[in-house]
Amino acid sequence: MNTKKVGDSGEAFAAEYLAGKGLSILERNYRTPMGEIDLIARDGRVLVFIEVKTRKSARYGRPASAVGLEKQRRIVRAAVWYTSKRQGELPPCRFDVVEVYAPTNGAWSLRHLEGAFEAHGL
Repeated sequence: MNTKKVGDSGEAFAAEYLAGKGLSILERNYRTPMGEIDLIARDGRVLVFIEVKTRKSARYGRPASAVGLEKQRRIVRAAVWYTSKRQGELPPCRFDVVEVYAPTNGAWSLRHLEGAFEAHGL
């Protein structure tokens, strides 16, 4: 499976998992001039911006370690763009990261990091 297919499959797996936890998936691969947000969901009244990182192994570190400060800034800027296009009061927001491990000879697995980073100071 090539890298793009692994990433797309990981995002689909993450979306299914999050929906199973009760989150409503609002957008997938939302593109803005500032960058892309993998998933946008609602968790109760909280608007959640989710970065999904899929890897075949942890050989080069945990997937979440690839969401460094610059990536966080791009996600926050894209989230500001998204919210600026919406009508009404801005709900509370949260930034999550979902680490997905693609199966090599077993089942998919993931780790959901709620509130993985904050927009303050970015």
